[in-house]
Amino acid sequence: MKVSDILRIKGSTLFASSPDQPLWDAVQTMAAHDIGSLVVMEFGELVGMLTFREVIAAVVKNGGAVGTTLVRSVMDDHPLTCTPGTEIDEVRRMMLGRHARYMPVLDGRNLMGVISFYDVAKTVVDAQDFENRMLKAYIRDWPSADGAPGN
Repeated sequence: MKVSDILRIKGSTLFASSPDQPLWDAVQTMAAHDIGSLVVMEFGELVGMLTFREVIAAVVKNGGAVGTTLVRSVMDDHPLTCTPGTEIDEVRRMMLGRHARYMPVLDGRNLMGVISFYDVAKTVVDAQDFENRMLKAYIRDWPSADGAPGN
């Protein structure tokens, strides 16, 4: 299974911020849409990711307030990325290795979407459930010694 399979099911709705946007505005967008990340775009290209992890670190650093902080000063400016053709097992390893919960999907320089660790886990569980159902059906229909289907 590939990242493109997740994007096909998930859709392509993206929420973005600019690096010079006030962090407060970005946090309001995240809260309004119940999302844990924003892609940070500048001149039509991905320049970073803002996740709740960076927001919390900024709030702690500022003594419990967002203040006048800009997205640029707290975003991850080297986010982990993948392509639509990346295998899900590889994405899982990459995300676990960097403790990344969100990963932009790039096709060349074009942003195709963002997948979350939840998306990856759900895809893996759904695939395993399907495989289990197929195996159980196969076992149920196993022919007996006399050639008749089993019970």
